[in-house]
Amino acid sequence: MGPKKAIVAVAASMLTAVYHMLRDDAPYRDLGFAYFQQADRARLAKRAVARLQQLGYTVTLTTPAA
Repeated sequence: MGPKKAIVAVAASMLTAVYHMLRDDAPYRDLGFAYFQQADRARLAKRAVARLQQLGYTVTLTTPAA
């Protein structure tokens, strides 16, 4: 069921993109490789911390000073 589910998910994403392009009369624009990483930084940080903890590290996160 895995490959079929993945195909349906990709098809749904493509249909959503096509729908918005047709609705808004806009050309396709690629969001770029890092779009999803930047869009959800908290989830990415949580996953990185969990992975480091699995490897035996103790992790403390601090935000950089602006």
